[in-house]
Amino acid sequence: MQKLQKDILTLLRRNARVSNQEIADRLNSKVEKVAASIKNMEHQGLILGYAAIVAEEAETDKVRAIIEVQVQPDRDSGFDKLARSLARFPEVYAAHLVSGKYDLRLEVRGNSLQEIASFVSDKLSSQEGVRATATYFLLKKYKEAGLEIGKDDSYERLKIAP
Repeated sequence: MQKLQKDILTLLRRNARVSNQEIADRLNSKVEKVAASIKNMEHQGLILGYAAIVAEEAETDKVRAIIEVQVQPDRDSGFDKLARSLARFPEVYAAHLVSGKYDLRLEVRGNSLQEIASFVSDKLSSQEGVRATATYFLLKKYKEAGLEIGKDDSYERLKIAP
C-alpha cells in the first residue's frame, strides 16, 4: 500500500467526515488525487464503510456484552464457517477469531440482560460446533475506535470508612 493511501486511512479513522479538500491540504496533495485514491480503496474493499462513534446515552441498544466462544473447528473450513454463521445473527455486532482459551470473541447488543442471556442459551449455545461460552457485560465506555470517551468526566471513587 502506498504512503498516500496509508495517510488517508489514518485521517479517515480519526474522522470519517473529513472532506477530501482537508485531507489534501493536510497531506500536501491535490484534492483530485485524494478523491481518486479514496474511490479506488472503496472499490478494492480496503475501505469497507464509514461509522460514527456514538455516546452511550445515544445508543439504541441498552446492553452490550462480550461473549467468548470455544468451538470445535470444522475439518474443511476450520473456524471460518461457524464464525461467519454466528456473525449473521442480528444480535452480533462484531465477531473476531482470537488466540487463547476461547476461539471467537463476539460483541453482542440487546435491549436487556435477559435478551442477551436468551441469545446465548437459545441461539448461540445450540449451534453445532459451539463447545463453551463466557459472557461479560460491558458497563462503561472509556475508549472506542481510538477515541477517549468522556475524558473530562470528573469521577471520584467513594471513600470507604471503617
